[in-house]
Amino acid sequence: MTFKPAQWPRKLRSQEWFGGTGRDQIYHRGWMKNQGFTHDMFDGRPVIGILNTWSELTPCNAHLRELADRVKNGVYEAGGFPVEVPVFSASESTFRPTAMMYRNLAALAVEETIRGQPMDGVVLLVGCDKTTPSLLMGAASTDLPSIVVTGGPMLNGYFRGERVGSGTHLWKFSEAVKAGEMSAEDFLEAEASMSRSAGTCNTMGTASTMASMAEALGMALSGNAAIPAVDSRRRVMAQMSGRRIVDMVKDDLKPSDVMTKQAFENAIRTNGAIGGSTNAVIHLLAIAGRVGVDLTLDDWDRCGREVATIVNLMPSGKYLMEEFFYAGGLPVVLKHLGEAGLLHKDAMTVSGTAIWDEVKGAVNTNEDVIRPVDKALTPEGGIAVLKGNLAPKGAVIKPSAASQHLLKHRGRAVVFEDIDDYKAKINDEALDIDETCVMVLKNCGPKGYPGMAEVGNMGLPPKVLKKGITDMVRISDARMSGTAYGTVILHTSPEAADGGPLAVVQNGDMIDLDVEARSIHIDISDDELAARLKAWKPAASTVPSGYAWLHETHVRGADTGADLDFLIGCRGSAVGKDSH
Repeated sequence: MTFKPAQWPRKLRSQEWFGGTGRDQIYHRGWMKNQGFTHDMFDGRPVIGILNTWSELTPCNAHLRELADRVKNGVYEAGGFPVEVPVFSASESTFRPTAMMYRNLAALAVEETIRGQPMDGVVLLVGCDKTTPSLLMGAASTDLPSIVVTGGPMLNGYFRGERVGSGTHLWKFSEAVKAGEMSAEDFLEAEASMSRSAGTCNTMGTASTMASMAEALGMALSGNAAIPAVDSRRRVMAQMSGRRIVDMVKDDLKPSDVMTKQAFENAIRTNGAIGGSTNAVIHLLAIAGRVGVDLTLDDWDRCGREVATIVNLMPSGKYLMEEFFYAGGLPVVLKHLGEAGLLHKDAMTVSGTAIWDEVKGAVNTNEDVIRPVDKALTPEGGIAVLKGNLAPKGAVIKPSAASQHLLKHRGRAVVFEDIDDYKAKINDEALDIDETCVMVLKNCGPKGYPGMAEVGNMGLPPKVLKKGITDMVRISDARMSGTAYGTVILHTSPEAADGGPLAVVQNGDMIDLDVEARSIHIDISDDELAARLKAWKPAASTVPSGYAWLHETHVRGADTGADLDFLIGCRGSAVGKDSH
């Protein structure tokens, strides 16, 4: 695409607050000056908001204050005026009931933070899973020049000579303890090796996936996604991004100029190539809704089908983000997609140039980490979108993390009405279940949990694990951690709490899964299904007020991104009204 930069110099948005000698302008400037800012900071130069999701209760982002200082240096060097602004930080590891419930609240808070304050452009300083999509959603709604800087992944973990992937090995070791293959003492010893430096998950979990999505969308500088958090080049990236946002403001290069339908298709194909998280589906749908791009589950299936997974990282493969960076990182993957005819090469990026110009010179330095197509992990990666009478609006599975022999399967349903029911039953030796069954979890979707927690990768019953079985087909309306693996069908829509067919699955029903045919089917007649749905009644709400009520009342289905209905397609003016 072509982009025509705006005329410069011109009067910027921040001058509505700071420009002039009237009472209101003196009021705004005067209070700012109590921090020691010089008068010429308010002379019309770009005011850059550094939206920082730093929090000690968001461990992945606990190092972002240092990166914010590097961004400031870059902004000053380019002639801008940086202001650091704390914004809502939804932590994956500490928020209850689930960080996903607060993604939309964080996006709304970011949107209003931008809209109501004197900023001409913003740097989105993010890392942990929900912080990247929530800030991109808020920035898309206001459409001011924006650039993403992620915090980067933590260093590799090692336990007794084995690579330890954050999250991935948590699930693996936990199952090993239940199977009697690992002692609780060893599990506790392994804990110290899982998270040994600042940064996000070192696997291709949701944080690394969303960092890759931001880069593939063109919203971050080339190479941003994979640089380890503690590598000096992460600081350089932050500083260069600070310089770049000033020029973006001068050019008026906005999210709507970058995040086009072509950019989203690039991101979907990238997700397939890297073996990215299923969570990318729900987040990209939500971001697209905010920027006004018509993106659907069908686009995910259409764009992802012919893409091989070539990045050999956990949970799909064996390496971690450090090796991915050393091998050349995401630019190598994008170059591969371009050479395969799977990249819209002229898609605009925040650099002001087309994405192909950014990546065509990338060099792969380790072909076991980023593999050639003839040695791909899976010939068709991506996200498979399943439909049928069990999921009329769709469900998703990540084939690269599944067991190939289970991708076509027929099994007897063992039903858990909610996550508490699952926890109460799963360790019971009397539970009527074996490895041929299909585990079905209800009421864990956007409304049901509430917030759609990452509980879809249900742990297997101990009596199955003790046979040496490590995977079974599992179906739910929940999500799954990007660090998890298995033959897990997720995001089943409509969800059970909203009266979807999942709500009326019964113990003993036969379920047919055929990933190649993109089918998920409950083997009962149409009349029987209709009768069950007619008899179904929703559970009474237990949420009387507050954000939880707002979420429950207004959240949309997973098939459209699980955003709040009154925020979708609301992009408009970012100029706030002066009340003084």
